[in-house]
Amino acid sequence: MEKDIVYRLILASASPARRGLLSAAGIEADVMVSGVDESTVEAADAHSLCLALARMKARTIAAQLNADPGVVVLGCDSVLAFEGEVFGKPANAEEATARWKRMRGRAGVLHTGHHVTSLVTGKQAEAVGTTTVHFADISDEEIAAYVASGEPLHVAGSFTLDGRGGAFVERIEGDPGNVIGLSLPLLRNLLAEMGVPYIALWK
Repeated sequence: MEKDIVYRLILASASPARRGLLSAAGIEADVMVSGVDESTVEAADAHSLCLALARMKARTIAAQLNADPGVVVLGCDSVLAFEGEVFGKPANAEEATARWKRMRGRAGVLHTGHHVTSLVTGKQAEAVGTTTVHFADISDEEIAAYVASGEPLHVAGSFTLDGRGGAFVERIEGDPGNVIGLSLPLLRNLLAEMGVPYIALWK
């Protein structure tokens, strides 16, 4: 791509955590929520599911935009693989509580799908970031208080790393940003595949 192009990133996600990660890294992304029905997507495993959802989000937004050589659309989606099951956002407080009673003292793998597409060239790149998460053996009282806070009801796997839930994660293996919702090193690599300099997105 030409060097005089002014690049702009559009984040096809409602996640404030993803936008916050980008902002802290010097990238002020425009947010457009795709509104896709995630329940319609089926996949054999967590890896395939998060990538399919990320792709669908990015392509849905890209289809709504006018061609602009500098616009790049990023779609992301996170799910937790735990004991052969795929945990997205919990349906309600009861489900979040039941999950935590299973997860405490054990480990799961957080998968975040990343899909990047360019409006003009049509180039696309995608990959999945994976991070192993080791949960603390927390008490029933702590679980009840955490669920009552409402935080785990809005996030994949019913936990966060950058909020109240951070105290309940003993350690991780991999990129912490990936757990929060977006891997910056992975994004940089995907942009490079498309010929877009990561630093060109800095503001």
